[in-house]
Amino acid sequence: MDPQQAARRIEELRRLIRRHDRLYYVEHAPEISDREYDRLYAELVALEAASPEHDDPTSPTRRVGGEPIAAFATLPHSTPMLSLQNTYTAEEAREFDARVRRELGVETPVAYAVELKVDGVAVALRYEEGRFARGLTRGDGLRGDDVTHNLRTLRGLPLRLAPHPRLGAPTLEVRGEVYFPRLAFEAHNRERQAEGDSPFANPRNAAAGTLKLLDPALAARRPLAIALYQLVDARRFGAARHSASLALMRELGLPVEPHTRLLPDIDAALASFAGFQALRRSLDYETDGVVLKVDDLDLQGRLGATGRAPRWGIAYKFETERAETRVREIVWQVGRTGAVTPVALFEPVRILGTTVQRATLHNADEIERLDVRVGDAVTIEKGGEIIPKVTGVLRDRRRGDEPPTALPARCPVCDDPLEREEGEVAIRCVNEHCPAQLKRRILHFASRGGLDIKQLGAAVVDALVDEGLVRDLADLYALDRARLVGLKIAEATRDDGKTSDVRLQERAAGKLLAAIVASRRPPLDRFLFALGIRHVGTHAARLLASRRGSLAALRAAPAADLEGIEGIGPVIAASVERYFARPQTGALLERLAAAGLRPAPPPAAPPAAPGGTDLTGLTFVLTGTLPRLSREAARALLESRGARVAATVSGKTSYVLAGADAGSKLARARALGIPILDEGALRAMLGIEGDAGPTGPAPPPPAG
Repeated sequence: MDPQQAARRIEELRRLIRRHDRLYYVEHAPEISDREYDRLYAELVALEAASPEHDDPTSPTRRVGGEPIAAFATLPHSTPMLSLQNTYTAEEAREFDARVRRELGVETPVAYAVELKVDGVAVALRYEEGRFARGLTRGDGLRGDDVTHNLRTLRGLPLRLAPHPRLGAPTLEVRGEVYFPRLAFEAHNRERQAEGDSPFANPRNAAAGTLKLLDPALAARRPLAIALYQLVDARRFGAARHSASLALMRELGLPVEPHTRLLPDIDAALASFAGFQALRRSLDYETDGVVLKVDDLDLQGRLGATGRAPRWGIAYKFETERAETRVREIVWQVGRTGAVTPVALFEPVRILGTTVQRATLHNADEIERLDVRVGDAVTIEKGGEIIPKVTGVLRDRRRGDEPPTALPARCPVCDDPLEREEGEVAIRCVNEHCPAQLKRRILHFASRGGLDIKQLGAAVVDALVDEGLVRDLADLYALDRARLVGLKIAEATRDDGKTSDVRLQERAAGKLLAAIVASRRPPLDRFLFALGIRHVGTHAARLLASRRGSLAALRAAPAADLEGIEGIGPVIAASVERYFARPQTGALLERLAAAGLRPAPPPAAPPAAPGGTDLTGLTFVLTGTLPRLSREAARALLESRGARVAATVSGKTSYVLAGADAGSKLARARALGIPILDEGALRAMLGIEGDAGPTGPAPPPPAG
């Protein structure tokens, strides 16, 4: 293929792949198989590699080509991104319509565009001469984080607009919602759990977290989608109505949520509500209501906006979705600390487009409060629109032979007696060798907050414990390739209905062993968290590590000394002392040390110059990315001077240390009048060598 033929074929392939991306991700109407698509994509990759002179940042092959960034830039919006006011009743929606007509001075009906309110993360996208140039989050409405690198990975978002006969390749801004499709979210959560990571709580939080990843390659592994709902300054492009602007966006190849209806008045808009609520059950994305927008853009301009919300639109929220089903069984599950938790298994029921058949009952007190029994008809709903929970028992449906739910006396896994400490809700299995506890402890040990052994997922852990290869945490470091390769980790159902074993392959076994070896030098605070000491979360582990400095010092510390650490109360102190006093703990730590696992001490705080400030009694909150200090180093620096580092801003906060990408914490600090430091100002306060930073000299510490 000569250079001219290669150039033509590259452009043809890019056009074809963009078209098929749109058909698959936006219109949900694919025309070719995955194999055919992969063949086209592979051909384009090969041609681009052979013809670097035809490089184009908007090529479909460049969606995951960005490099990780150091921090997010915060940029101003072209016009403020306002939030809609919410309403929950038809009466309130009619009051909104009356207010609109009153402010316009009209008595005739006002036409509304009614569209589904996608429950995602709001973004603003800018195209320059038809090419995707930048994407910002909502932020505080005036400024947003630049997440362009992650938005480029969305397959349904065109990097180039479709040529338009009237507009050509325009420069414009559109706004919409990034969301995690339901089925993709559930599949991704299964993958996370298989890798030993905690599942995401709900699709919206998962989407928000994905957009804030610094590495676009990681974002690309999460199949997010986007639905657009606004063309900014649409009248400039010849659109007189909001509905017309949506049609124009579709002509440009942009992914617009497809269910918008144009209705002549508020009566018709409200009459459509039931249909929208029924529709949401069949959709592959979360919706939490509909949006009513005055369709005429000139009228929108006359109505204007308050400081927070437009006067021409309102969100009419759906009621929480509920369903009825019947409890088939109540089972008891054992966690890593031995807590035994009841779970209700019920007849499968559909809620918000998914089938659910189990929900936690939390503890014995919740069972008593609900008086839930096997055979009961119950109401369930999805908390946060993803987590099912039992909300009530329909006692009038009972037949009369449903026995009260009895608390188990023995562990459902190891059959040892259960105990319930005075003043505690949970009942516990205290058998250290209970297989269920061991599995949970290993998963916690390998979790992201612990030693981050990603390859140690639930299926592998189950197999290791069930086969007797791992009897405690130290056994992980004695595993070898010979015992891992061929280990049965699951069963798969074939097309003919028969099952076959899924076994650990040599490559996966090698990756697992490499990850275990790499975990032998963890930071002390992560190691403490990984041990699973009761009541010791990531924050407490960080405080204990920074103040005691070594594992040996922590093991020797009595509870009374630990209580002297700001942020460590008597419950945590007693739990830590009790944990390290147990002979089993000493034996485990000795075995881990013999296997080469040696926690690294926390980083030493930078030395203070003479006159450095003592921060005892002050509370700091950290937000954003600092130019020279990592978040962990800044925390260690503050705590070494006696300060307490809190997670949230309150009236008790002394200072907020803010860097790039500071968000709501910084805004709240300003609202409360709390002094704000940058890294340079903190260094000046502490007498540490370094410039005073962009905000100038540090304010004096509070008196006392």
